Amino acid sequence: MNSYVSLFLQGLVLVPVTLLPIINPLSSAPVFAATVGSNRSIAKRLARQVAINAWFVLVASMLIGSYVLALFGISLPVVRIGGGLLVAATAWHMLHHVEDDDVHAVAAENAAKLSESEIVQRSFFPITFPLTTGPGTIAASIALGAQIPRNPAMYALGVLVAAGGAALVSLALYLIFKNSVAVLARLGKVGTLVMIRMMAFILLCIGIQIIWTGWAELNSIAT
Repeated sequence: MNSYVSLFLQGLVLVPVTLLPIINPLSSAPVFAATVGSNRSIAKRLARQVAINAWFVLVASMLIGSYVLALFGISLPVVRIGGGLLVAATAWHMLHHVEDDDVHAVAAENAAKLSESEIVQRSFFPITFPLTTGPGTIAASIALGAQIPRNPAMYALGVLVAAGGAALVSLALYLIFKNSVAVLARLGKVGTLVMIRMMAFILLCIGIQIIWTGWAELNSIAT
């Protein structure tokens, strides 16, 4: 019994320790804040939904990710390239976004009136995927899930570890995203604009890096 508890605790720590550095929610926080504007109510609701979305993506990736990819004949390098393209496209849009701040303010006010179903629809792309749980996170989650033994007792323990570890990651995402608006509010309009542009450029570089990694993996497989 003690050995099972020890394995559970080790796995519970391993999941967030492995995934949070890859997710790097601090790099996505400016994108999240730019999406919700200065409205803290919508920020809290959207952060909660993003955390829920992320939990499902992580658990599904750990438990059935490898089977889904095998079913459709998709390799991890291809997932990296596709996700990298989405990240780069989002970053490019952020870099060239030149609408007035008044327009963003009106959009943020309208966002506060969204229904729960509309929040769910708008929270997945691009905040949950590919900015938060992108191809690198999914690949790491699939690798973690591949280590789960297939005998019934250990598999059940692995399911609990996946669910619990993903819950810890989602909690961290919720807390960071929920407070991102307050943090950026202290920077002021100019500081926030500079921060968003800087993070957009970094995000563009991350997208290109993900594409390059996937391309390199495909070349290594081909050779």
